[in-house]
Amino acid sequence: MATVPIRVPGVGESISEGILARWLKADGAAVKAGEPLFELETDKASNVVPAPADGVLRISVAEGATVEIGATVGEVDAGAVPSAGAAAPAPKAATAVAPSADAAKAVAPAARRVAEEAGVDLSNVPGSGRGGLVTKEDVVKFTEGGAKPAGSAPAATAAPVATGARRITRQRMTGIRQKIAAKLVEAQQTAAILTTFNEVDMTRVMDLRARYKEAFQKKYGVGLGFMSFFAKASIEALKAFPAVNGRIEGNEIVLNHFYDIGVAVSTERGLMVPVLRDVDQLSYAGIEKGIGEFAKKARENAISVDDLQGGTFTITNGGVFGSLLSTPILNPPQSAILGMHTIQKRPVAIDDQVVIRPMMYLALSYDHRIIDGREAVSFLVRIKDCLENPERILLDI
Repeated sequence: MATVPIRVPGVGESISEGILARWLKADGAAVKAGEPLFELETDKASNVVPAPADGVLRISVAEGATVEIGATVGEVDAGAVPSAGAAAPAPKAATAVAPSADAAKAVAPAARRVAEEAGVDLSNVPGSGRGGLVTKEDVVKFTEGGAKPAGSAPAATAAPVATGARRITRQRMTGIRQKIAAKLVEAQQTAAILTTFNEVDMTRVMDLRARYKEAFQKKYGVGLGFMSFFAKASIEALKAFPAVNGRIEGNEIVLNHFYDIGVAVSTERGLMVPVLRDVDQLSYAGIEKGIGEFAKKARENAISVDDLQGGTFTITNGGVFGSLLSTPILNPPQSAILGMHTIQKRPVAIDDQVVIRPMMYLALSYDHRIIDGREAVSFLVRIKDCLENPERILLDI
């Protein structure tokens, strides 16, 4: 009878390989076309790959292996008989490469962990996420409601540790964490990274937010955050200093005449940088809605590969975690990244008077191969001017 090869699908531009993180069906198990088959992790996202046909699964590549796009990792035997006791492992969360009803129900790691601790069968938990995805909050609500399935086993408890013992825990780095680590090291090794700093008085921006946030929320249905101000200020600075929006390809400098801004988002699986497209054409409300949508996707583990592709410049806000100052690392092939930090009231001298103002340190890490120090410093000064005089952005001057 015919067999159908199982190949690693293409999952996005510039991605040539990934890690076969987990088989969702056991070797010898019966599978149906479109059913979630294995999880592929890349430095961009985690993806569920569906079965190509009905039949019996024959696995040829083990979990944890690095596989190239297009490589064969197994086959589906249409005429074979399933092996006795070949059960499917519980699926993990991912973004489906080819959508299917079962793939949409893949469970987020946090939800699965909470369910295991509570002894809850995830198949009984209604999902509120995109496509029926079961989230951590869904499991918590289900558990608090006392709706555990009959006969569910109590959560396992850790064995006691002897007094005075030195206890350690080891866990394998996830595929995406390995890829992120490798990419960050590569950025450090291949680019001439420097960081320049400045500080900005946030008084005017904070006054504007306080004055209009209620009306803004009422009109647009989204909060007015700081990120939209920084995105708009960055666009003005990028237009003034085009090299900061460029990249190096071989011996050529490529200048981008569009503005796709990556916004760093912290998730349980690590830092991701989804991209807002054509930010120069977006309103403040459009920017805030786009960021809000990415935050929602991050909570639901639904950020796709397409969301992460093609940024020209990145903004990261360590201030939400309390960071006072940091040196962000470039997101290749981009040539610069802007770091925001926590707002702190500090004494500053204005018109020969010492006053207390809400101040924020800014950091611009840049590739010195394409951006000169004068440009980097002037870029930050432009952002500072736009934020301290926000009418400049509104009036486009």
